[in-house]
Amino acid sequence: MNDWVGCLGSDRVSTPHIDALASRGLLFANAHAPSPKCAPSRAAILTGKRASTTGLYSNGHWWRPAYPELITLPHYFKNNGYYVAGGGKVHHHTDGFNPPDQWDEYHQLVQDKDLIVDYFKERNEERRFLTTMPRHPSDSLDWGPMDVEDEEMGDAFTIKWASDFLERKHEKPFFLAVGLFQPHLPFYAPKKYFDALPKNQVEVPINQPGDLDDIPLGGQKMAEYRRNDLRMIEEYDDLQHCVQSYLASIAHADTMIGRLMNSFDQSNYRDNTIIVLWSDHGYAFGEKDHFAKNTLWERSTHVPFIMVVPGVTQAGSRTNSPVDLTCLYPTLTRLCGLAVPLGLDGVDIGPLLENPNAQWQNPAIIDYLKGNTAIRTKDWRYIRYAEGNEGEELYDLISDPNEWTNLSTSHRELTKNFKPWLPKNYAIEVPTKSAYEFNSNKYTWSRK
Repeated sequence: MNDWVGCLGSDRVSTPHIDALASRGLLFANAHAPSPKCAPSRAAILTGKRASTTGLYSNGHWWRPAYPELITLPHYFKNNGYYVAGGGKVHHHTDGFNPPDQWDEYHQLVQDKDLIVDYFKERNEERRFLTTMPRHPSDSLDWGPMDVEDEEMGDAFTIKWASDFLERKHEKPFFLAVGLFQPHLPFYAPKKYFDALPKNQVEVPINQPGDLDDIPLGGQKMAEYRRNDLRMIEEYDDLQHCVQSYLASIAHADTMIGRLMNSFDQSNYRDNTIIVLWSDHGYAFGEKDHFAKNTLWERSTHVPFIMVVPGVTQAGSRTNSPVDLTCLYPTLTRLCGLAVPLGLDGVDIGPLLENPNAQWQNPAIIDYLKGNTAIRTKDWRYIRYAEGNEGEELYDLISDPNEWTNLSTSHRELTKNFKPWLPKNYAIEVPTKSAYEFNSNKYTWSRK
């Protein structure tokens, strides 16, 4: 989910339930994914270790066979006496990312792209997609309204499971991970959200002519990824519809969050449970001539992040201090009175929870693929690509929030201030899925 939510200043789509959650605790207005792609971001968040430390750089890596002894955040809570439950998209939504020993119970994700097949079958139609795009990579590049109610969408099943969980009596403290799939390709949502946001009212992000002229080779390559999809969408004049569908998916996700919070407020756990809302990365719709994620710019990394900690956070508080989501592992373990494991990259953000205006020296650090890292401070973004000092970007995000002017050449001395935060070494990329045989029944891997 992008930072396109009301509490972060966006008016693209109404998000009353996310905004209401922000009003209950601390909103991190300058929060960033540790990597701009699903699996490496979630691996970093749930292990507390950056991709540059683990070598888990892309969606092509399973974390468990690479690190069979690694204890993830939910597993750590399980080992320390908590009842640990997960549902939907948590580590990732594909096979091999949620080993059963991580959880006391796990509710599998019902994916909307599977529901669309049944949707057409029920209508005796041959179509499998809602758009007329000539290509639908991975059967997921699609979008549009479905004539269904919220309850018929995949995330609704996850929310129903989580709500039922909250109605139960729990003898042990619990760790509950509720993973919403929306907004995620395919961008499907109930028709009512499209009706509330007519396509002709949807603003398409600006693709500034010449924006890439001052970008080094590493950034050029990242921006080029999926450009053929962007060109196809533009050729069929469907970018505005695509953005509308993404916004409708956000609105549907917001409704699901509202339902979950309503169940939470009616439960016995309202007053003694920490709430965290986070997104794994952002999404581009033409900015810097790019589609989707996979870049180290603001659009791909800036995400909603809210924490409500009873007795610690103040209602309606906000901080502009930069954080990345590797902070969750050390922060949650300390808040719950557990020993913080050694060797984590993440920083405990407890001082900000207690005082959003506290002095804060740490930047957000974002890795993508080996050798590429962004450093985000309160006012600046510095990027260095694998080609070293020849591959740098620097943006003043106060005067240039769209990152249209790369200042790295004219501000060489300033770039030196960010380099101490870069990884000292980048881990070797771990073997990809193709290196293993995965037995889904036993949840085991063997090298080919």
